[in-house]
Amino acid sequence: MDITAAMGQFYDEQGDINVPEQLTLSGMCEMLYTMAQMEGTVDNVLIRHWDFSESREGTVHEITRAQVNTRIKAVCVRLQQVAKPGDRVAILANNSPEYMYAFLGAMYARMVPVPLYDPNEPGHTGHLTAVLGSSEPTVVLTNKRSATAVRKHFASTPTTERPRVLTVDALPDALADEWQNPMAAIMADPSLAPKSSEEAFLQYTSGSTRTPAGVVLTHKSIVTNVLQIFKAANLQSPLRLSTWLPLHHDMGVILSAFVIILGLPFDLMSPRDFIQDPARWVRQLNRKNEEENVYTVVPNFALELAVRYADPAKVAELADLDLSAVDGIINGSEPVHHSSVQKFLETFGPYGFKKEAMRPSYGLAEATLLVSTPQTDERPLTKWFKREELSDGTAVEGSADDADSLSLVSLGQVCLPQTLAIVDPETGKELTDGNVGEIWVHGDNMAAGYLNRPDETKETFRNSLPTANRLDSDSRAGDASEDNWMRTGDLAVIVDGHLFITGRLKDLIIVAGRNHYPQDIEATADEATEQTAPAVIAAFAVEAGGSASGAADGESVEGLVIVAERDPDASEDGDAEAIEAMRAAVTATHGVQPSDVRIIAPGTLPRSSANKIARRVAAKAYLEGTLGA
Repeated sequence: MDITAAMGQFYDEQGDINVPEQLTLSGMCEMLYTMAQMEGTVDNVLIRHWDFSESREGTVHEITRAQVNTRIKAVCVRLQQVAKPGDRVAILANNSPEYMYAFLGAMYARMVPVPLYDPNEPGHTGHLTAVLGSSEPTVVLTNKRSATAVRKHFASTPTTERPRVLTVDALPDALADEWQNPMAAIMADPSLAPKSSEEAFLQYTSGSTRTPAGVVLTHKSIVTNVLQIFKAANLQSPLRLSTWLPLHHDMGVILSAFVIILGLPFDLMSPRDFIQDPARWVRQLNRKNEEENVYTVVPNFALELAVRYADPAKVAELADLDLSAVDGIINGSEPVHHSSVQKFLETFGPYGFKKEAMRPSYGLAEATLLVSTPQTDERPLTKWFKREELSDGTAVEGSADDADSLSLVSLGQVCLPQTLAIVDPETGKELTDGNVGEIWVHGDNMAAGYLNRPDETKETFRNSLPTANRLDSDSRAGDASEDNWMRTGDLAVIVDGHLFITGRLKDLIIVAGRNHYPQDIEATADEATEQTAPAVIAAFAVEAGGSASGAADGESVEGLVIVAERDPDASEDGDAEAIEAMRAAVTATHGVQPSDVRIIAPGTLPRSSANKIARRVAAKAYLEGTLGA
């Protein structure tokens, strides 16, 4: 089925999204699979799994849509034998086809998947323990590659308290023959019908700034946001998705689930395999036929690594690269830097990559996935703003050749029918374009809240933006309800209809009474040297009393600390020169003298479970003297 036709059935005559009350992701998956059976397309290859565990060249395993459907139903049947609808099912496995069988199999069983990761992932034991304690899964799904680590993780847990562990790739296909379509039971008893408002899965926050929280996503919120993405990004058939994103990350698991549901082919690889050789990802983007449109979703650092390690002019096997089929690189989940985008365009433009295929975007788990993406021909767009005025809350355009200006990349326009407004976080009043404030969002794609955290749910999801607090004219709040606005905690400004993120409300660095955005300082230091790994850097402040600071209570702080990881290919001999270069660049650009600049060993800067740099954890380790140890 054509993607436009598949998604078009969920719009009403006015073009508004209309998610049927009883629609679930599993119901949608089975409905479209049945249609594919009628069309005779279920034997088409759906997943191409790139496995580099045994050789650098890798092995590609091709799996058809029929085989995927069989494995999903086998998981469903086995879960129904050991658990009941509504139970939570944790997925502890590496990036693999089994992960997606587990995710959708749990949904087929009307259970609630909790996407996590292989316990062998370094540095995340505390996060995993906290999430498992919060979600209390009845069953854990894993695969043969991760099974030993899973059982080791639960070895100290009393037998009566352990969840049952099932190994997905050890389940026989024959189990799928026992699957029963729930429609017969629903026809007999309509009260058994599912509802789109039911909990679909739990997406845990990374825990980079706080104890991880379980974001409760419903079937309606997910379907709504995916429809918003397809329309805003203008996705076209025939479409192929390429991803190496961790499947426990919202961008990874939701987009992978939907291409399976829609029967769209996708290439799957692990984050580790990408990090080891970024050229592997670039090769996945290579044109395979004349008709296809290739899409991929990556964080900003992927662009840096691709330029550094996958430049076709330097890598012989990429000499014949053809990126003309790439219709979209959705760049999100971390700050997008102008220099990263420009270097990527300059490196891969000669090999067919189209400038307009670069889509810097903004999203967060609380809004399911995506909030904004470029929807004009003006992409990617960078504007330069006066640094001092922006710190004071006003966007005044500068220029690229002005040392006192900083570059911000547009993250496009809100994905309709979401509503986005810039609000003063102190007064709760909407701000006019050109003024920096907090992003507030409203729409059916918002999550239901946080699991077992009523106070945080109210604080984040249940905010009011009454008419009295909206602009008299040109209000971006439109006719959205006064209630249930979601506060993102992100600071931004809208200029000429484009959204520009300036920072996190709680991450602001205050030195001598002036506001500084950490990612701005990090970008300056990062560009000052090639001694450090691209974008693996943290800037934070330490108060006079010896504690790490964000925006705190607006108090001045003792000094600015910058810590970066050494590039794996660099020698320690270059550290001293690089530190002075970073110190000089930050002082000249931002007018603040770092009190300490350090370069630490690769892999030692704290990261969240989503692989984001954890500034506050880094600051705590710095104060304790354990950073880089």
